[in-house]
Amino acid sequence: MACRSCRTDRPFKVHQPTMATIAISLCGEGRGHATRISTLIERLERSHDIRVYTSADAFRFLRQRFAAGHPRVTVLEVPGIIFQYSGGRLDVPRTIRTGFEYQARELGPLVDRLMADLEAHAVSLAITDFEPALPRAAARQGIPLLSVDHQHFLLAYELDVLPWSLRWNAWFMSHAVWMYVSEAAETIVSAFFRPPLRRGWEHVVQVGPLLRQEVAQAESSDGGYVLSYVRRHTPFSALETLAGCGLPVKVYGLGERESIGSLSFHAIDNERFAADLAGARAVVSAAGNQLIGEAVHLGKPLLVLPEQAHGEQMMNSYFLRAMGCGEFVPLEEVTQARVRSFLDGLDRYAAPLANLAGTMDGTTRVLDRIEHWLERAVSDAA
Repeated sequence: MACRSCRTDRPFKVHQPTMATIAISLCGEGRGHATRISTLIERLERSHDIRVYTSADAFRFLRQRFAAGHPRVTVLEVPGIIFQYSGGRLDVPRTIRTGFEYQARELGPLVDRLMADLEAHAVSLAITDFEPALPRAAARQGIPLLSVDHQHFLLAYELDVLPWSLRWNAWFMSHAVWMYVSEAAETIVSAFFRPPLRRGWEHVVQVGPLLRQEVAQAESSDGGYVLSYVRRHTPFSALETLAGCGLPVKVYGLGERESIGSLSFHAIDNERFAADLAGARAVVSAAGNQLIGEAVHLGKPLLVLPEQAHGEQMMNSYFLRAMGCGEFVPLEEVTQARVRSFLDGLDRYAAPLANLAGTMDGTTRVLDRIEHWLERAVSDAA
């Protein structure tokens, strides 16, 4: 089935930047949000002061990434909502309960704290990637807010490619999106897939994933190995299925540790990861939007392993399959035979990937919209 999906982003005029201070907040869960936002920061810090508010994984990643040699970037830790796991599986009821507790106890004081920080640093524009406090603080301070995330596809995109159970799940999850961001001056959805927009959401700007320069500039090759990025709660049984796939496997996401058979484990490093992704024959990974987009951009077939309880990952997986660029197996059901079957049939993905390789990067268009709103904000303040 062909997906009415990704189109090449046409080049957009890049305005002469207006010097300003920009506030950015992002969800701290996982690395997808942090990777997307780091791409923007790398480009924006050339002309603007950047203040970043985040938590958990994203805070650790961005603090290290911009620790030295980036005097215009300040990364601040704030409370955030984190997925909860029980027995190595996503615990949805516990995660929802934690979210309500955060909203009741943490959100109000955090909004007050951010309001004071925005005023103290004369922030001209706010950007959020699925974080609820900065949108509220910016609204109270009269600062324009751009929403740049993946999750708004739940509200804005036609989801015909999904089974009914996941469409219901999307409707349920969309209420959280409303809770996070409800007053954005502009909504930008960054996704590797691009179906039609729903009626009433025609104003949404659709872009591809925001690609790090290491990925955007990489040259694809076949190094005869599999690259695997897995979440820290991935059960060891899933790793055992990869060990028997018949190829060396470079595993990221679990830190550097001693090799196990054909599995080698690597610490996250932007340049090394990009090089290993560009040189992989195929990718077997968690079903995150960012990594899927990077792999498709480099023409890499994917076998993604979504957690069954993780609705967004399951939806990403169906879109990937519909595009013809890969396949999926729920993490809880992956077997050595399924992995080998995928690797034995890589040719079936060659044509769809050839049509999309090199076309996915949405960074230029997002930067264009940021500069547009900065110019408006500075003009209004004059």
